[in-house]
Amino acid sequence: MARRIQKAAVLGAGVMGAGIAAHLTNAGIPTVLLDIVPPNLTDEEKQIKELRNKFALNGIEVAKKFKPAPLFFHGRLASLITPGNLEDDLELLSECDIIIEAVVENLDIKRALFQKIEPLMKWGAIVSSNTSGLSIASMTEGFGPMFKQNFLVTHFFNPVRFMKLLELVAGPETDQEVIDTWVDFGTNVLGKGIVFGKDTPNFVANRIGVYAINKTIQLMIEGDYTIEEVDVVFGKPMAHPRSAAFKTADLVGVDTYKHVSANCYDNLPEDDERDVFTLPDFVHKMVENKWLGGKTKGGFYKKDVDADGKRVSLYLDWKTMEYVPTTRPNFDSVKATKGVNDPGERVATLLNGEDRGQELAWKSLAATLAYTAKRIGEIADDVVNIDNAMKWGFNWELGPFEVWDAIGVADSVAKMKEMGLTVPALVDEMLEQSEGTFYKREGGVKYYWDFASKSYIQVDKPESFIFLPDIKEVGGVVKENFGATLYDLGDGIAGLEFHTKMNSLDEDIITMLHESIDEVEQNWNGLVIGGHAEHFSAGANIAMVLMAAQMENWEMLGEVVDQLQQGAMRMKYCRKPVVTAPYGMAIGGGCEVAIHGTRIQAHAELYMGLVEVGVGVLPAGGGCKESVCRMLAGIPGDMKGVSRMPMLQKAFENIATAKVSKSAEEARSLGYLRPMDNITLNRDRLIYDAKQTALGLYRAGYNAPLPPDYLVMPGTDGAALFLAGLEQFASGGFATPHDVVCGKQIAKVLTGGDVRPGTVVTEQHLLDLEKEGFLYLCGTKATQDRIEHMLATGKPLRN
Repeated sequence: MARRIQKAAVLGAGVMGAGIAAHLTNAGIPTVLLDIVPPNLTDEEKQIKELRNKFALNGIEVAKKFKPAPLFFHGRLASLITPGNLEDDLELLSECDIIIEAVVENLDIKRALFQKIEPLMKWGAIVSSNTSGLSIASMTEGFGPMFKQNFLVTHFFNPVRFMKLLELVAGPETDQEVIDTWVDFGTNVLGKGIVFGKDTPNFVANRIGVYAINKTIQLMIEGDYTIEEVDVVFGKPMAHPRSAAFKTADLVGVDTYKHVSANCYDNLPEDDERDVFTLPDFVHKMVENKWLGGKTKGGFYKKDVDADGKRVSLYLDWKTMEYVPTTRPNFDSVKATKGVNDPGERVATLLNGEDRGQELAWKSLAATLAYTAKRIGEIADDVVNIDNAMKWGFNWELGPFEVWDAIGVADSVAKMKEMGLTVPALVDEMLEQSEGTFYKREGGVKYYWDFASKSYIQVDKPESFIFLPDIKEVGGVVKENFGATLYDLGDGIAGLEFHTKMNSLDEDIITMLHESIDEVEQNWNGLVIGGHAEHFSAGANIAMVLMAAQMENWEMLGEVVDQLQQGAMRMKYCRKPVVTAPYGMAIGGGCEVAIHGTRIQAHAELYMGLVEVGVGVLPAGGGCKESVCRMLAGIPGDMKGVSRMPMLQKAFENIATAKVSKSAEEARSLGYLRPMDNITLNRDRLIYDAKQTALGLYRAGYNAPLPPDYLVMPGTDGAALFLAGLEQFASGGFATPHDVVCGKQIAKVLTGGDVRPGTVVTEQHLLDLEKEGFLYLCGTKATQDRIEHMLATGKPLRN
């Protein structure tokens, strides 16, 4: 049974410690953050508490200012952290349910700290270390049985907010309840993906990931490839992130990468490929030069300014140790992978090439697969933990054993042996005794080959993880078209998934939205709108909008607007609860769909906003209308003498400046999430949580809301105030001429159009104004130029 975690402590306020503390507060956990007292304080300064707590306070500030987004979901969450120091505030640990050590990677320092912690632990408290290389045996030697039973390694990946992986490593005496507690807490509260590792140097992800990078560097030197050529191959074509090999090292920090490599070499004397962890001289030279990656603004890559003042990208020529301009090299094998969406098929396509790119990819992959197979039982018990470690810790699309299945295990093993690689006997045994793959699927269930039992075992999947492809596999599709699918989620709840490119809203999605509401109102208890793509929806299909505008097909464009608006309104007033589950980007039309649900069950990593002004239009799928409804909801319609302008000003700023949240909590502060809307930290739980929300509403006797009677508009007077402010922005160079044109139309909608101040309007009145403004802007050349520019470059045009 899992223990309750209500308060935490983090010891060490460096980048990792502060990141862990910030993420604990993201989950609503009050946290004590302690670090050492700065060593160089004067006697007078030693009496000032803020100065004694300087390192902890600095850690909080660094977390607030982290780029590209703060490590806190919202700045106010920092108030949940109690900063302190390791001399004055250790007594605070007696109140904490978990204590996470994240101090410098020095065994003596850690052990000295644990000696101070042990007598302060309350009954049932759990102590863990965020070490990446020190063994549990060495850290806990000589401590009492209660300490050892309540101790484990909790290895987070940096930055903690954004990285899914959490490696748990238990010691021989760790109590099972301690492990269960951290599995439950890590999965359901912190939103992490749990990997069970063994007490070996660098555990799972770093052991395999660093081997893969180092082997690639060896092959780069042997084959005389450039750093840029390597990354062209080892990014998306290899089903790895776009940061590939060397940009990943820059993100991590070249010094950190060197440290992890050295830790493997120093502590793996029995590893038959230990020499792979020896780095070439040029990497050591980089560390000496402080070319450490992003944190020093130069590593394997750097940004610079050329003679004309233009920013240019450079990469390191490892032979001359000089930075040279990037050239965007390409290989035919890499070109062949373009447009291949399935990651396994993409890797197979790359390996079917016949050029230097394919040769490098195959040699590196073959060596990595063989090495990883040898580590079964040493670093983790099964292929699932290793695959998940690489997907969640290094952002690979597929783990090594999933890739192996994709390229064909038997054929690739034969090729490996031909090139002299040693493939462990357990792989040959698997080929003889299994179906020839590490994984298989039957009846919507995924199984993996277990080397210990020599049989396929079902991959563990919590009941709270609902995956739509599994439902489809067992015939759970209610209806579908090219743009969307309606599923049976069970318990009378249907689920609608979009599946266009970037989930952009097109005719198919809008049609299926209407059909789904028809179906749910008649036959179901509720509807969930969500999915598993990278983004919930990037908005309308602007290519279609541009084509219709250039053809002056206003009737067709108007019909599309009508259908989207009606779909949004039908969601809002559906007789059954509609719960939207946005994640990733929910911008433009995607935001409009999300905010029309009865409830929102948002993933914590939510980038939500009405960004239409970037392409020269305004939100016309109910976004302006619903913004007005949200902002005025707290003011009764019959309340006289109360200005609605301050509330509408917030809506105007959101839309006219295309504000996008950097988290679901920030989306709440912008007004896109309401107090009754919920946030899920674990993306794998999102559809389940949305389903439970819909089910709860239905079982509570849900009734559709009544239309608002409080839409009291400031009319033309309010629009004039907005326009005056916008023109001031333009005169100061903060708004372009077409920004003013767009802003005028947005202001007209938000203030009710050409009506007298105090006029009460309906939602349909505001929707009509949206449509009118949208069509007007589509007819302008400046808007068409903005759309064309966005389609061509992916960036907004400031005209």
